[in-house]
Amino acid sequence: MKTMSHAALSAMLILTLMLSGCALPATDPAGALPEPVDELDEGLVSANTAFALDLLGELRRDHPGEDLFFSPASVSLALAMTYNGADGETFDAMARTLRLGEMSLDRVNRGFADLLTILKNPDPELELSIANSIWARQGMPFKEEFLKTNQEYYGAETRELDFDDPGAPDIINSWVEEATRGRIEDMLDDIRPDSIMFLINAIYFGGSWTEEFDPEMTREDDFHRTNDRVRVPFMNREGDYPYHDGDGFKAVAIPYGQERLSMYILLPDEGEDVDGLIDGMNSESWDGVVEGLSPTKVNLSIPRFTVEFEASLADPLRNLGMAVAFDEADADFSGMYPITASENVFIQDVKHKAFVTVDESGTEAAAATSVEIGVTSMPQMTTFRADSPFVFAIADSATSSILFLGIVNGSGF
Repeated sequence: MKTMSHAALSAMLILTLMLSGCALPATDPAGALPEPVDELDEGLVSANTAFALDLLGELRRDHPGEDLFFSPASVSLALAMTYNGADGETFDAMARTLRLGEMSLDRVNRGFADLLTILKNPDPELELSIANSIWARQGMPFKEEFLKTNQEYYGAETRELDFDDPGAPDIINSWVEEATRGRIEDMLDDIRPDSIMFLINAIYFGGSWTEEFDPEMTREDDFHRTNDRVRVPFMNREGDYPYHDGDGFKAVAIPYGQERLSMYILLPDEGEDVDGLIDGMNSESWDGVVEGLSPTKVNLSIPRFTVEFEASLADPLRNLGMAVAFDEADADFSGMYPITASENVFIQDVKHKAFVTVDESGTEAAAATSVEIGVTSMPQMTTFRADSPFVFAIADSATSSILFLGIVNGSGF
């Protein structure tokens, strides 16, 4: 379902994207809330913001003129779990793409774990959750240290599954659907014969505005798209909001609940466009927007909308420098799986699905990311189907002595 132009939605939802990157908590399989840390690794937060903007730019180019919505937090977490299995040039390429610089793997893992301890203590008036899982093909020799690290730092549930069972995709899809309160369905269409692992993140957010919009004040009005205009319902409210008049754009923050989380809307000035706004954004300028907000009396009018978005992130991630991770021959995930001369593992695809709806009462958003790992040489299963005449024997394996011998032609069937 698409109800707004890509340009408008990108302008309006830059903070919703940042919100996903910085403000969603993790579910604890044991159900206990962690104690929040006193200090956060700001380097990791900045890296996540830079990666979010990089990916937004790639998606905008891949989906010109379309509405789009995604969760960079979901993508970052799924790739961070995968990063724990990378080595060599693959490790370096993923670090560059995720904007991790010279951070050690231990620092990255601890940074995410620390971040989640804070985010697991959210605004009590909002519903926020994040869940990670790893689904491994039954019988494959994944390295225990890789699985243990993802369980320890990311709270990842790890399950072995018979990928050859036709019902296997439904089992994984049910997990995603439950984790996103039913908003993300059919994450996997099927499982390829050479797929051996799925690393999945799921995020859900549900929050009411601190000051809700009165439905009686909602009016249809013109929304000006790039080449035309369309009538849409606009929600209207006057109030004090954090506001910033920037260089070529205006920004406003609309808070949820107890005002810990907000939706930030960035609107280009007349004569400017969204492409220029996004091109000029980086983690430092984003910080400038947030820090530049000040309480202002605002006559606020925003559209009511719903967007569903689905995309493969393989090409955007290749373009951002991760191509080697998708290369069947050159990918190095030896930290995940024992590599042999005839067998190598690589990323087959990174799939993302997201949903958001914004109305007078608040916002509901959900997203899921699946990193699909493949192997170049699957152990081959030989089929033996005795459906024509055959010889059979009952023999002693220790001495090779044939005790019974016969032929089945089928005459007795």
